[in-house]
Amino acid sequence: MSETEHVSVRDLRKTYGAFDAVDGISFDIGRGETFALLGPNGAGKSTTIEILEGYRDRTSGDVTVLGQDPGRAGRDWRGRIGMVLQSSGESGNVGVRELIAHFATFYPNPRDVDETIAAVGLTEKAGTRIRALSGGQRRRVDVALGVIGRPELLFLDEPTTGFDPEARHEFWSLIRLLKREGTTILLTTHYLDEAAQLGDRAGVVVGGRLVALGPVDEIGGQDSRIPVVRWVDAAGQREQRTTEPTALVAELHRSTGGEVRSLEVIRPSLEDVYLDLVAKHDSTATPTGVLA
Repeated sequence: MSETEHVSVRDLRKTYGAFDAVDGISFDIGRGETFALLGPNGAGKSTTIEILEGYRDRTSGDVTVLGQDPGRAGRDWRGRIGMVLQSSGESGNVGVRELIAHFATFYPNPRDVDETIAAVGLTEKAGTRIRALSGGQRRRVDVALGVIGRPELLFLDEPTTGFDPEARHEFWSLIRLLKREGTTILLTTHYLDEAAQLGDRAGVVVGGRLVALGPVDEIGGQDSRIPVVRWVDAAGQREQRTTEPTALVAELHRSTGGEVRSLEVIRPSLEDVYLDLVAKHDSTATPTGVLA
């Protein structure tokens, strides 16, 4: 594993009897990079992340995280990573600040407790017991616990579930701060706009296989990002994919001698590309745009 890589995965496999939950996945995550792992329900993302976190054994393959095999790493290694899991089992009988301050004592160089509470938008709830918080507020506590230790590598498994739009944008600001500080981040998310905003690169997993890998604005290849021009004429709704949308629009204006009705130029988003990839590789997929 290179010194510039914090995660290296080679031919990772996890089987349960005849079922391949993870089927030969390979990828790297560079130091300071934010990598978004995307895919539909049951694709194998959570299994992959749990193996990288050291919570689940792999069937075969080579995995290195911060220079060690997560299946054998000890307490010092765990002190270098942070995790925001899909669900939390923390006690509801303690206050927000009390819990976060307690976790801060586990690390040699923790973040300031009050600054962390403010970063996740819980200053007004700092003295409130966990059990009295809403689901979204508890999720913010999970995020605070994940970042309080200034981890070198942060696992974010659907971190903004239950956040309102304002809270999501505040969270994005926190992640950008962590990126500037050099934190490496592995992110899964329900929200494709979140992956597009935060991710440097992305991998798409379908049926346990990695079907696409690359920079967020290039994933899926050039053909998947060809713009679509839509308009209405005497024949009804029309559309055409073209690598030269400006030329097509100009030609439409010339041919009609004026304005073109309901003219749109649509450039495929990450969500569009993702849905096309899932539909291509998973016949059971439905185009909901919601990930797991």
